[in-house]
Amino acid sequence: MEKKKRGRPTDNPKRYKVTAKLDVESKEILDTYCSEKDVSMMEAIRRGIKKLKDDLKG
Repeated sequence: MEKKKRGRPTDNPKRYKVTAKLDVESKEILDTYCSEKDVSMMEAIRRGIKKLKDDLKG
């Protein structure tokens, strides 16, 4: 029997889990960004990764 999926369907599923250790300065920068932009830590990290992609194009 096929397992039923729960939750909302998404156009962009998040398949990979990444963990990282941060120094104090990096954590403070991340916390400040999240507070000012009102986003989750993971959303802020995704935005940072997309900026890295933009750097590759240039």
